Amino acid sequence: MKKPIENAAEEPRVLCIIQDTTNSKTVNERITLNLPASTPLRKLFEDVANKAPLDHTSDKSLLDANFEPGKKNFLHLTDKDGEQPQILLEDSSAGDDSVHDKFIGPLPREGSVGSTSDYVSQSYSYSSILNKSETGYVGLVNQAMTCYLNSLLQTLFMTPEFRNALYKWEFEESEEDPVTSIPYQLQRLFVLLQTSKKRAIETTDVTRSFGWDSSEAWQQHDVQELCRVMFDALEQKWKQTEQADLINELYQGKLKDYVRCLECGYEGWRIDTYLDIPLVIRPYGSSQAFASVGLRFLHFPYLLTLQLKRFDFDYTTMHRIKLNDRMTFPEELDMSTFIDVEDEKSPQTESCTDSGAENEGSCHSDQMSNDFSNDDGVDEGICLENNSGAEKIPKPGLEKNSLIYELFSVMVHSGSAAGGHYYACIKSFSDDQWYSFNDQHVSRITQEDIKKTHGGSSGSRGYYSSAFASSTNAYMLIYRLKDPARNAKFLEVDEYPEHIKNLVQRERELEEQEKRQREIERNTCKIKLFCLHPVKQVMMENKLEVHKDKTLKEAVEMAYKMMDLEEVIPMDCCRLVKYDEFHDYLERSYEGEEDTPMGLLLGGVKSTYMFDLLLETRRPDQVFQSYKPGEVMVKVHVVDLKTESIAAPITVRAYLNQTVTDFKQLISKAIHLPAETMRIVLERCYNDLRLLTVPSKTLKLEGFFRSNKVFVESSETLDYQMAFTDSHLWKLLDRHANTIRLFVLLPEQSPGSYSKRTAYQKAGGDSGNVDDDCERVKGPAGSLKSVEAILEESTEKLKSLSLQQQQEGDNGDSSKSTETSDFENIESPLNERDSSASVDNRELEQHMQTSDPEHFQSEERSDSDVNNDRSTSSVDSDILSSSHSSDTLCNADNAQIPLANGLDSHSITSSRRTKANEGKKETWDTAEEDSGTDSEYDESGKSRGEVQYMYFKAEPYAADEGSGEGHKWLMVHVDKRITLATFKQHLEPFVGVLSSHFKVFRVYASNQEFESVRLNETLSSFSDDNKITIRLGRALKKGEYRVKVYQLLVNEQEPCKFLLDAVFAKGMTVRQSKEELIPQLREQCGLELSIDRFRLRKKTWKNPGTVFLDYHIYEEDINISSNWEVFLEVLDGVEKMKSMSQLAVLSRRWRPSEMKLDPFQEVVLESSSVDELREKLYEISGIPLEDIEFAKGRGTFPCDISVLDIHQDLDWNPKVSTLNVWPLYICDDGAVIFYRDRTEELMELTDEQRNELMKKESSRLQKTGHRVTYSPRKEKALKIYLDGAPNKDLTQD
Repeated sequence: MKKPIENAAEEPRVLCIIQDTTNSKTVNERITLNLPASTPLRKLFEDVANKAPLDHTSDKSLLDANFEPGKKNFLHLTDKDGEQPQILLEDSSAGDDSVHDKFIGPLPREGSVGSTSDYVSQSYSYSSILNKSETGYVGLVNQAMTCYLNSLLQTLFMTPEFRNALYKWEFEESEEDPVTSIPYQLQRLFVLLQTSKKRAIETTDVTRSFGWDSSEAWQQHDVQELCRVMFDALEQKWKQTEQADLINELYQGKLKDYVRCLECGYEGWRIDTYLDIPLVIRPYGSSQAFASVGLRFLHFPYLLTLQLKRFDFDYTTMHRIKLNDRMTFPEELDMSTFIDVEDEKSPQTESCTDSGAENEGSCHSDQMSNDFSNDDGVDEGICLENNSGAEKIPKPGLEKNSLIYELFSVMVHSGSAAGGHYYACIKSFSDDQWYSFNDQHVSRITQEDIKKTHGGSSGSRGYYSSAFASSTNAYMLIYRLKDPARNAKFLEVDEYPEHIKNLVQRERELEEQEKRQREIERNTCKIKLFCLHPVKQVMMENKLEVHKDKTLKEAVEMAYKMMDLEEVIPMDCCRLVKYDEFHDYLERSYEGEEDTPMGLLLGGVKSTYMFDLLLETRRPDQVFQSYKPGEVMVKVHVVDLKTESIAAPITVRAYLNQTVTDFKQLISKAIHLPAETMRIVLERCYNDLRLLTVPSKTLKLEGFFRSNKVFVESSETLDYQMAFTDSHLWKLLDRHANTIRLFVLLPEQSPGSYSKRTAYQKAGGDSGNVDDDCERVKGPAGSLKSVEAILEESTEKLKSLSLQQQQEGDNGDSSKSTETSDFENIESPLNERDSSASVDNRELEQHMQTSDPEHFQSEERSDSDVNNDRSTSSVDSDILSSSHSSDTLCNADNAQIPLANGLDSHSITSSRRTKANEGKKETWDTAEEDSGTDSEYDESGKSRGEVQYMYFKAEPYAADEGSGEGHKWLMVHVDKRITLATFKQHLEPFVGVLSSHFKVFRVYASNQEFESVRLNETLSSFSDDNKITIRLGRALKKGEYRVKVYQLLVNEQEPCKFLLDAVFAKGMTVRQSKEELIPQLREQCGLELSIDRFRLRKKTWKNPGTVFLDYHIYEEDINISSNWEVFLEVLDGVEKMKSMSQLAVLSRRWRPSEMKLDPFQEVVLESSSVDELREKLYEISGIPLEDIEFAKGRGTFPCDISVLDIHQDLDWNPKVSTLNVWPLYICDDGAVIFYRDRTEELMELTDEQRNELMKKESSRLQKTGHRVTYSPRKEKALKIYLDGAPNKDLTQD
């Protein structure tokens, strides 16, 4: 027996939220019940109109009925037995659609289970703004960071005098565009805030009238700054109207700004106006003064705005800070003690104008200093804490004109000086109730909540107490004068001007229209729609949006029109089926459900579904197949071993519990092939082929899933008797899975002389006769084809040596190894005479005999190009100058690559798996770990690619127009498991030179090209239709790196100039690389240099770095990588850098008296001592040591900076003793040091000189591209554009 609950307050409560879905009008309404857990179900249903499908007469308690206390229990009020519930009693308040949340029972206590904060959504979803707040007030949607704007708009809306005056203004559409009219958009916003049934409304129309774009929504500004700017804009818009002086009448006050001499007592003053009063949070100032500076209030406005200056600047940390100190403020404020009645009545005051007329005078006192410590408050802002007791004595006449103000708006800032959130606490003058307007959320608050905005902390922590205090505190206060004669009430509906009544009607109609549209949206099913075009055979995709009550037949008609099939196929040849696009699986068809509503068919109304729809088509003579749930889809490819072709797929459907035998019978009926000799191969995943050999095994056990792919072969050959991995079928499927199509651009043919041509000579497997090899390249007319002289004399000798060694190898000396050549014993798989490669040989030879005679002509190169093994194309240099590393062909491509179109070759090559089955060791190429590149040949001189024979077929390809004359394209079908080295060997007959004398560049998006240099890696990273460019030039060997050499010109406008490409090798010293560079520099660049008059140094982007010493060794002392870049620097004298302990910096003198910079001079230091740097600067400049000031340059070399900024922007004379510590961190060569004479005065410039110099500097810095600023991010200025759009000043940067 349950223990009775003695105290009702201790009984758990059940929170129930009931949604009425019986009709579209009440679908958004909720009934919220907070009931004791012992409440009978009968009581629950009585509270929801006694019309629910459960047994509402039961006395079972909510707890016994499985309701969960302490959690939300959602119930839906639906139709019972198909009958819509009837409203028994019409409540008078039921017609008010503005209140959608009905609370039954007592409101829960704060922190209890039923607290409204537990179930009121705090998200910014669109659905959360559909229902009006229980307070009756409407919130404002935060566009992104517009909380400051929302706070001010709500305050103005809750100000009766401002709202009423705004309503009285009438917009003339003939005079102005409503989109850019700020008052009109404010009118619309206020009308919506007063009449809308939504929880929150948008402010985009208002910000658009400000001339703001969407980026402004991401800029947070100060609410006080916005207040001033918006008031200025309204005054401009209201000129010559009844509201022209509205802002001044409500918000403007007057004060006297005075300066009083402390010696003679003379006082100078002027009268100013103000819209708000800034109050200092932390007064500060000097304790010594010569005069008293202050402000006296002459007149307070009707609406008094006080700004608490919580944002300050900390000069210790040089950062903005927020002061979270405690600042109390009363609900009623008596300002009569701060008014200066005598000054207000004084004739002098009356004679002065608001423009700031001054009363000037002079003082002749010799001593004008005086100690005072009580006047700190006037330093910044206005301090209301007057320290003079005499000024607090009530003045005569103040009793008559009371200045009692009541607080009605507190704008609160939560966060730091870097950013935060604004919201407003506003008191309604209608019911004296305080409300929190926090963007779209409006809620009731108490006076205690207002006190929480005072800020500060409980304990005293000294000056920096704000670091430990709450960051949520009041920032701006607005008081209204308590004056019954002036205090206005909000206009009632019947008091609205006629134009406002019309506006209200228009906005209501628009809102109703929007509501109807939302209703349609809520009942619209949105699902992905696919269709395989019956003619183009292209899968099309679209989004089908159909009302839930539309039938399947109507949805088919919509999809039919959406896919533009009217003129392609009759509509009765189309139907919608359930489809899984990810698995390409047809789940089910909908036979006999043509009249079923789509909402029911799809399982409800959603914007996204876990499945898709496919608009399936058929030919008029075909019949649609029935797709049943539980079936699996199988795409069947028929394989013909005779023609070595694989047909397009045919789709069949099967069940997972079917056996392989049953499956064969099913396929036999579909494709009309005998089941007795049928072989079925399942491709479970990429290149995972499984032969189905067990007849009684089910498809599920074989690994079938929702969508499957099988290959079927049913010939009467003996191939089926062989082991699967040795069979012809396996080889064909393996080739099908791994073959890709590439487009290869051969070197551009030279139109010049053909006098220098060399026949392409390639070593054969069993023939050493060069004439036999030349015969292979004879054209149809019998003329001998040859390549141009594309390599220099040394290269030709190398080729001759290679051919001689190959011929010697054919005569029985193939095992002989010679270290002097990298080309010994080259054996090409193309010329192997075994049976597996003979077909390839015939295919290639036949292609070579029938191809264009000019196909083998290589580009004619100059001697200088040949001498340096450089690419003949200038594009080559541009590509290599990229900072990207060379292309790395990683073997990580697991995605299936389909067979290239048109691949119908009869040649079958041996494969890895065949070799493995024969018991031979499987060979895999591995990447070299000690080099960025790989040699094409191993240490024995044999080709790395000769072990494997992969499929390769090339044929001429007609490229698009515009590729240029002389360009030859190949369309290559190749097994992507082939290595780059073997691939290059296959290309040799088409390029016309050995693979070691041309380079392969992979073409990426935007025609970017990067050289592929890792010869032992496969083409697995390539995919169908990738492009490759072939360029002539010596390919890299093992341990070699292609290096781009730039000249460093420190005193030129462009300090970085490309010179040439070079090849550095692992183990080479810097001096050896310099020796190889000298002839190249002479022939290609016209630079005549001796080895001791130039240096090489590290290049990082455009910054010069470490100086390389002659004895440094690449890969040991200097890290080197593919496409490496170095600086070459010509020296004026002998090299001063002899040791790694030395430091080379670039110094530049700044002459402030002349406003110019001297050229760079290198300074070599023996250590990182600042004293040594000063001594070196003294030696080159003559400036005394004690007068030398220096600063480190910023940004990319040459660290350009405007001469107008250098004197004050750089961190001059850092307090350090060594260069390798903060803030310098100079640890490597190449740092830029500016220095100056501290006794040299800065030139004084006239405005004309400064403007002229500014133009010159701006032009110079823009040309060099080194305009870099390191100032902190500047806040975007807050502006409101009266014409609705900002004026673009094209002259500004």
